[in-house]
Amino acid sequence: MTVTPIAATGPQPIAPMARASAVDPMAALLRGYSIEITARSKTAIDSCRAHLDPGSQVYIAAIPGDSYHKTVAAAARLAKAGFVPVPHIAARTIASFTQLNDYLMRLKGEAGVARALVIGGDGEHPVGSYDSSLALLKTGAFQKRGILQVGIACYPEASPRVGQAVLDLALKEKIAFLGREGFVSWLVSQFCFDAAAIVALARRLRSEGITLPLRIGLTGPADIRTIWKYALHCGIGNSMRVLGTRVDAISNLLVRHTPDAIMGPLAEAHRADPALGIAGVHFFAFGGIAGTARLAKGILEGAPAD
Repeated sequence: MTVTPIAATGPQPIAPMARASAVDPMAALLRGYSIEITARSKTAIDSCRAHLDPGSQVYIAAIPGDSYHKTVAAAARLAKAGFVPVPHIAARTIASFTQLNDYLMRLKGEAGVARALVIGGDGEHPVGSYDSSLALLKTGAFQKRGILQVGIACYPEASPRVGQAVLDLALKEKIAFLGREGFVSWLVSQFCFDAAAIVALARRLRSEGITLPLRIGLTGPADIRTIWKYALHCGIGNSMRVLGTRVDAISNLLVRHTPDAIMGPLAEAHRADPALGIAGVHFFAFGGIAGTARLAKGILEGAPAD
């Protein structure tokens, strides 16, 4: 199934494929980056307003224990501030079809949400009858509420919780379903610390005929201990060796990790092979919006004009 990238103007869902620049591949990779916040943060939206360009896509993470009403309120504030809210809809946090329908209705009506990232979500046991993102999509609620722009997750490295074969099959089933139902779709990869694993993921997707735009998940600048905490929670595997040992992370509280080292090889791969279908970077801003935005701005403003 082929999805043509759509220009990020008006209500369109996906930024155009990041254009590989022969002059500055790093800037080409970062143009149109998206970023992720939590609805429970009291300062995140103000920080977005202070540091991000209007029209930026801001994803709202699904945090276990948070009410979906918080996500709706955050999405409405983001939209009012001139950003494009992309809420996570996590299957295992949805108690019933009634709740899902109300959630989507409010996202659309109160925040004008047109797109969402639909995921399985954390937690071994779902709170309702939906144990996967595909089960959620098959309810028909997204079509009913007019949210027809849906991102789905993919993984550069094996998950300790779910086998790779299971993940691969689920991804293909979701892509096929979304195509049949007329959704506009894209992929967002889980964050990873190994450029080679990310490039290998992109090549494997393309070799299997999957042509959806791929937004690469990276962590923004943050202290090592914070990144270790999130990496362990998210089941990040072999690429964590880049961070050193957990003892190092705990003892060196002020040491900060930045994604510069991984972005260089990714930018070069994107420049050399546009067929990888990299649509840009999605930042998990564990160290805060400001630090991530400053990093991106420094690279983008320092790049020569094409």
